[in-house]
Formats: sequence, structure tokens, C-alpha cells
Amino acid sequence: MSDTAAAVVRAYYKTLRQGDPLPPYFLVDESTTKFGISEGAFGYDAVADALESQTETTTDWTVESHGLEVTEHGEYATFADEVTMAWTDLEAGTDRRFETRWSGTLVRRDAVESKTRSDGSGSETNDDSSADRTDGPAWLFRTMHVSTADKL
Repeated sequence: MSDTAAAVVRAYYKTLRQGDPLPPYFLVDESTTKFGISEGAFGYDAVADALESQTETTTDWTVESHGLEVTEHGEYATFADEVTMAWTDLEAGTDRRFETRWSGTLVRRDAVESKTRSDGSGSETNDDSSADRTDGPAWLFRTMHVSTADKL
């Protein structure tokens, strides 16, 4: 996987389309936050649970980026995009489609690993740490916000 934040965002979209696990893209930390179209999750555990539930209850994802903008700022990056999303809700048996706006921040994995090693506090991570996943993305989402102007 590429080491740019933009490549990680694109890989996340691809992973969502394929129905593969999404939690490895998020920082394992109490400060990690994800807002979806109709829900919010605070802390890595809640984010991971929400993503796992989403994967289990949806299928046939379409994720089309219409203007991804990513800026790297040393150890952090910001992103924004307009995305057409569509999927099948297996529980309701319906197809859903939204024009959405995405934004958020990412942190460089090696910055988290370095901080954890240097201060020994482990404050950024827990025992199931994102820093321990050496085969994961080079950047991790700390925050992600997905919204739509559509009425729900």
C-alpha cells in the first residue's frame, strides 16, 4: 500500500466496496471518532463495532469519489471529498443511495509508533494497537465525518 494519505483514503473506499474489514484503517485510541449519515461512534471500540455491524448488514457497495482533496501536514493529514454512495441494506431489503460529503483527519502510523515507543505511556494505543499492525495502512483515520444534504 502506498505511503500517502490520499492513497489510504482511496484504499479505504476500495475496501468498503469489497466488503472487507474497515477497522484496520482507524487509529486505536479513545479519541477516534466516526460520524456516519445517521450515527456517531466515539472511541476506537465503538467505531470498530459500528463498522463491523455495517459490513455484516450491507452489501453491493458503490463508492464514487468526485473530488478528493488531501493535504499532509507532517504527522497529520486532512481530507475532504464528495462521494456518491449506494448499497443494499440486508436487514431492510432495500437499496440506498446518497450524495455525501466526507471529511476528516488521519495520523501517520509511524508517528503513533514513535510516540508510543518514546513516552512508554501507550496513551495512543491499547493492547490491540494499530501500531502493532505492521501490514496495515501508513495513515490511520483519527476522525471521519460523512454527511448528506438529503432528507432521511
